[in-house]
Amino acid sequence: MAAKLTPRQILQLAFLETLPPKLERMKRVIELLSTNHADEVQVRGLQRLLDELKAQAAQANLTALAENFGYMGGLLRRVGGHHLKVRGLAELLAGARINFEGAYREASTPIVTPDVEEDEVSS
Repeated sequence: MAAKLTPRQILQLAFLETLPPKLERMKRVIELLSTNHADEVQVRGLQRLLDELKAQAAQANLTALAENFGYMGGLLRRVGGHHLKVRGLAELLAGARINFEGAYREASTPIVTPDVEEDEVSS
């Protein structure tokens, strides 16, 4: 039996390996938001980052991550209570980390393909 990564898994791993520093950046901006030290440039940068990550995750067929980043972007744009935004973003970021770990585990697990012998194939 041969175990190897599919092209889709290789694409997903390439995307997922770029995520940890971006997740840390999101955490930093959310912490700044919680202390009212984030300015508009940082908030707009976070919105752009979330939109880009949503599109990239969808392109890599990582639906759970794409939806999570989409929810975060929608919550960040929403008008309303500041504390609600900060708490929601923090919880969604925790969910994104969990989805990231699951997606990374799934993408890095090789697919085992059985070796087919010719005498076993019947017509």
